[in-house]
Amino acid sequence: MGAGRTALLAGAATAAVEVAHLAPAAARLGPVRRRFCRGLAGYGTAGHVALTFDDGPDPAGTPRFLDRLDALGVRATFFVLGSMLERAPELGRELAARGHEVAVHGWYHRPQWRPSPGRDARELRRTVEAVTALCGRRPVWYRPPYGVLTAGLLAAARELELRPVLWTAWGKDWTTRATPASVYRTLRPDLCGGATVLLHDSDCTSAPGAWRSALGALPLVADHCGRLGLELGPLRDHGLTG
Repeated sequence: MGAGRTALLAGAATAAVEVAHLAPAAARLGPVRRRFCRGLAGYGTAGHVALTFDDGPDPAGTPRFLDRLDALGVRATFFVLGSMLERAPELGRELAARGHEVAVHGWYHRPQWRPSPGRDARELRRTVEAVTALCGRRPVWYRPPYGVLTAGLLAAARELELRPVLWTAWGKDWTTRATPASVYRTLRPDLCGGATVLLHDSDCTSAPGAWRSALGALPLVADHCGRLGLELGPLRDHGLTG
């Protein structure tokens, strides 16, 4: 076999591996989730809306969210980054102490486009162990950064008995132009019974101070759910389907 043909076959094999690795990431696309992956999307009980936050715990934003949620009488699910938890362990403990659910967002917030199953497994296990040690309870849920669920991450999550869940409504609260009103306006069309809402309590991967737009939108979201007779709470009460 000639060198050119060998290189071509090797390239094709590599491409096939990468395609297989990224195949589960198709669920990030809204129409795919809504039609084929409703459990993964986060569709739950018709009378409930799951409130979730990504990217913390962050000393700048998270304490303010905790106080605002206390004022609203609402509990939520926080998908934490292991690297952030390592820097602010007291906030991880406080999340649990205040009755919120702590879930896994990975150790680092980065895209995982290329196959690296060993790294995926190590980092996910490290995050699970950190959450368990600091919060006193083993996490149940996993949301990959950017919502990109690869084959390697899916296998690692299954090994650790984590259930992946994405979202059905997001507020686009990470941009420089986001405001409480824009976050609520973006969420509103999908803010219905069974929805899983994605917001951020940290700007570690967002525009500086962007978390303030989500914080300001919380009363609007709570009022909206109240008017519709919907309970707003964590994923543990959401009754996820499928």
